[in-house]
Amino acid sequence: MKQRILYVLLLLMCLVQASCVKEDILSEQPSEQPFAPKELLVKFSPEVADMIADAEPTRSGKVTRSGAPSVDVVMELIGAYDLERVFPYDAHNEEQTRKSGLHQWYVVRFGGEYTAEQVAKQFEVLGEVQKIDFNRTIKRAYTGKSTPLSMDKLERAMARTTRSAMNDPLLGMQWHLINKGDMFTEGEIVKSVKDADVQCEEAWKLSTGDESVIVAVLDEGIFVEHPDLKDCIWVNEGEVHLSDKDNDGNGYTGDYNGYNFVKNQGAISWNDVYDSGHGSHVAGVIAAQNGNGVGISSIAGGDANNAGVKIMVCQIFSGNTSTGLYNVVRAMKYAADNGAVVLQCSWGYTSGSANSYDWGEAGFATEEEWIASSPIEKEALDYFIHNAGSPNGVIDGGVAVFAAGNENAPSAGFPGAADYCISVAATSADFTPATYTNYGPGTTLSAPGGDQDYHFDYFNPESGKYGEIGCILSTLPYHVSKTGYGFFEGTSMACPHVSGVVALGISYAAEQRLHFKAEELQQILISTAMPIDAYMVGYKDYYRYVADIGPQQPMQMNLSLYKGNMGSGQVNADAFLRAIGESGTPMRFPNLYIDEQASVAIAPHIYFEGGDNLTFNVAIADSAIAAVESQGTKLVFKGLQQGITSAVITASDGKSYNFTITVRKGANDKGWL
Repeated sequence: MKQRILYVLLLLMCLVQASCVKEDILSEQPSEQPFAPKELLVKFSPEVADMIADAEPTRSGKVTRSGAPSVDVVMELIGAYDLERVFPYDAHNEEQTRKSGLHQWYVVRFGGEYTAEQVAKQFEVLGEVQKIDFNRTIKRAYTGKSTPLSMDKLERAMARTTRSAMNDPLLGMQWHLINKGDMFTEGEIVKSVKDADVQCEEAWKLSTGDESVIVAVLDEGIFVEHPDLKDCIWVNEGEVHLSDKDNDGNGYTGDYNGYNFVKNQGAISWNDVYDSGHGSHVAGVIAAQNGNGVGISSIAGGDANNAGVKIMVCQIFSGNTSTGLYNVVRAMKYAADNGAVVLQCSWGYTSGSANSYDWGEAGFATEEEWIASSPIEKEALDYFIHNAGSPNGVIDGGVAVFAAGNENAPSAGFPGAADYCISVAATSADFTPATYTNYGPGTTLSAPGGDQDYHFDYFNPESGKYGEIGCILSTLPYHVSKTGYGFFEGTSMACPHVSGVVALGISYAAEQRLHFKAEELQQILISTAMPIDAYMVGYKDYYRYVADIGPQQPMQMNLSLYKGNMGSGQVNADAFLRAIGESGTPMRFPNLYIDEQASVAIAPHIYFEGGDNLTFNVAIADSAIAAVESQGTKLVFKGLQQGITSAVITASDGKSYNFTITVRKGANDKGWL
């Protein structure tokens, strides 16, 4: 009774205060900002977050009031009608979600007369609120323009023999994978330099990709039925295709191949009239099926005998609608929680050094400014980097790869420019910087991105386009290209080349049964890049907008400006894989830490050579402490009572590992919480 009286008194005091500040709120004139006008992302204190969760028994976190008097008074004032947890409840990952504080983030939706800026000013003075962010608009790092590959050109390519062990007929047009320096297309010479590629040909002798490695592609939806992509798409084994239920309990309905964060559904969309096919193009660069005699080759798409890496579809763009930070951060966490170890991000903010006349308001100038202005993005990215993978697997942590941006600005855009991300600049077929690429501070590496304006001297009478062969060839949906293939350019194309090389390196580590921390792998990637400063000499002629208006606007690049500013060099798959083979920690079956009455799932085959073809037997010394059972390809260990017991796992080929199982409250498969 006393608690209720106290609550009423507090509520009355807050209402009086609110009546005094209402005019002040309305007098604040909002500046024009690219974010959702009637939403705010709020990080409440742990106590308030728990109160909200307790108010919603289904754990959806969707309520109309928080239960905290001062918070609810503000919500009443602004006409808030909805409080929803940003990151859905997922029983398997809730402990690490709470440890990271992501369970405290809610989206507050409101109507009425107030703007997001005005509402933020009211929330920021409350002790129950820790951080505030706007659901800001996220910019694609591409224009949406592609050049379809003609049917005639595809048929001629099908009739030619390829120049590699891969029998994919379009590989000869993929200078970005194998560049012999003598590229010809219908008799036209393209400006190119031998080995100005990502060094796939030699790297494929070590690995062509491993299906245990998952790359999350945050982009437009992917044409999952494309004949060159259908076998590389990740499948959520706990989900049912086109289901309207959350069968695996991860908080997302029907996420069979990933999730459509734009439409908040499991079904992936890719054929909107305004979809550019960019997501499918990115996926093809990374993992289109190699050696199937169809279409293109890819960096980590396996070969005729082996499946390659898998693509998790995290759709954050659809048609001509923009996406918001709310979709992006959910996709980042989803990727980590569902097995992805590489985050492929061809999007970001305009460079803080961009020309405002051409690009409008500049983005964040420093990492400190980005962190202060977008705390939820920083926290979600941290979650992926630190919680993807497993300390018991090939990679502990995740690698986030971003496009540097296409504003021709002397610094990369955020969040990719942050120290712990990889930000990728774009090069042409002769190692020179692409005419549009960002460069300088924040740039980590370079990779082929294509350069249509530089290849103005090639005209294709079939398409009526100049310079298309200087771009990146990959997969496209049929509504964009009748052949299912075509060309894109941009740092958004350079980005998946690096993501593919990272995935290929992790695949090789898995095949060699080597363990790495994500930051170790990232440093090896940077240190093995090919130096390209020798090509930053003189001037580079190009024709701006050549694809749209032909060679009408001559321009020059001063290449000396890029010397020392294209990251550590161009990504080198061969050197990267060879360095991996000389590094890392040999994997062995791990000691297990399990909470009482909880369980831990382990895939035993990754710890044994030829493990895919072996069966396994586990003997636990004290069966009162823990038990084990087989579930498909995994062993599930359950903690029965607190204690420590020894155990041994023996493969059908006779090899065995001794390990211990510790059952204790507050333990999980990553150790102690």
